[in-house]
Amino acid sequence: MTETVVFAVCAVGAVASGAAVFVVDSMARATFALLASFLFTGVAILLLGLSYLGVLVILMMVMEMMIMVVFMIMYMMNPAGLMPMTMTHNKAVSLAVAIGVFAVLAAGVFLVPWPAGEGSPPADPTLALGEAIMGPHMLVMMLVGMVLFATMVASVVLSTPRGRYDRYGDDLRSKRPDDPINGGLGR
Repeated sequence: MTETVVFAVCAVGAVASGAAVFVVDSMARATFALLASFLFTGVAILLLGLSYLGVLVILMMVMEMMIMVVFMIMYMMNPAGLMPMTMTHNKAVSLAVAIGVFAVLAAGVFLVPWPAGEGSPPADPTLALGEAIMGPHMLVMMLVGMVLFATMVASVVLSTPRGRYDRYGDDLRSKRPDDPINGGLGR
């Protein structure tokens, strides 16, 4: 019973926060609404017994949305993407397409015969799922992940006009930082 209630809350939360993406009036708020939608979806996937996929969705979406917000704060012309703006374009056609796609998918749920379960679940469903998703490309994806992380760290380091050596000297032994930029922590 508890799983059913949690799943229902996650389903409603995912749809509501997904709809909020198009209702809020700034890109930063839309990003956090999208993050909430993915988190609800990740928990629902966990409840289905797909631990690997659920954790993967949660971790990837948290990192992706946080990176998106950081880049909005760094590079957008308005303060942190918080300026009011409309998040939808061509509302009439978008609404018609959304309703049509929903109707087709909902009809498919009721009209397409569901396959009968055959066989038994694998001994290690996480391993089987990982092999089904990634196949022989797991090492490549791990390396790509490290390269992306290094790129993020490098972009943050390069965008900072000063570092700890500018404030405390080459040996980092100064008692009081000599901050070359007024208004820093040392002033």
